[in-house]
Amino acid sequence: MKTSIIRSSLVLACASLLASQGAIGAVDATTAQALAKKEGCLKCHGIDTEKEAKSLTDIAKKFKGKADANAKVMDQITSGKTVKLDDGSEEEHKIVKSKDKAALGNMIDWILSLAK
Repeated sequence: MKTSIIRSSLVLACASLLASQGAIGAVDATTAQALAKKEGCLKCHGIDTEKEAKSLTDIAKKFKGKADANAKVMDQITSGKTVKLDDGSEEEHKIVKSKDKAALGNMIDWILSLAK
């Protein structure tokens, strides 16, 4: 009897922890979009419409299902690599200035969540 109570308590504790992890890991779209706007991302990228560069939705679709998607997007927005624009010209991608890894991770998760 005592063992079953302890086991039940452990099961409930684990279930509670797993449920809270889902809430903690959720994307804060409002904060992510605000950071994208602040950093100038939305000057060239529309959320679901193309501007000077691909839409964020198109970028998300490109990386959908790829295990290294977060790392690739992080590298692109923090390294200043050259990107090819739709008109064939090339330029260095603007570097995101924020050093807040959690905020950057949230923004990348938001972008990748746009793939439908």
